[in-house]
Amino acid sequence: MGYTLEGSILEVCNCNVLCPCWIGEDPDNGTCDTVIAYHFDKGEIDGVDVSGHTLVLLAFVPGNILKGNWKVAVYVDDKANEAQMQAITDVWTGKKGGPVADLAGLVGEVVAVEQAPISFKLHEGKGSVQMGDVLDMEMEPYRGPTGEVTTLNESVFTTIPGAPAWVGKASKYIRRSSKHGLADVNLKDHNAIQGTFRFEHN
Repeated sequence: MGYTLEGSILEVCNCNVLCPCWIGEDPDNGTCDTVIAYHFDKGEIDGVDVSGHTLVLLAFVPGNILKGNWKVAVYVDDKANEAQMQAITDVWTGKKGGPVADLAGLVGEVVAVEQAPISFKLHEGKGSVQMGDVLDMEMEPYRGPTGEVTTLNESVFTTIPGAPAWVGKASKYIRRSSKHGLADVNLKDHNAIQGTFRFEHN
């Protein structure tokens, strides 16, 4: 039956602005500590409605992003029931194939799969994600002379295949993830990426 998922992404990392990973270069610090949050405005996975739910990935990238071997903690919002939780994690661990499986193929180790209260907000370009005592991030995209958001197209790496990414800056990036063996982070004015996505696979 496959999946159809539409929504928005908010992403931060400890690279400077703009993150070199998106053009296939090594992270600014040699490694990368990132958070990628997907919110599903509309979504169905094998007949399971996942509309309104949010997935958050806390990740450590040990080198060039295209070489993979990421270490990832997976979170789904605590309003998801068991069937929704299973469907979402099946897609993001590559079990359902399609465009998301290509991204999942970069993951070397999943260190945790958990649920938590997640607040995902996006209004006039300004985005924020809060997740219990684990995550607090806020960001805004850059804009050109006309006020339109600055976008990144045809990049060698993307977390939203098929769609342009908005280049942004995170005014706040706090991650408390040491319990998963991932570094804690407390930064401001570092890289952020925003955008919309539509993933489809039959």
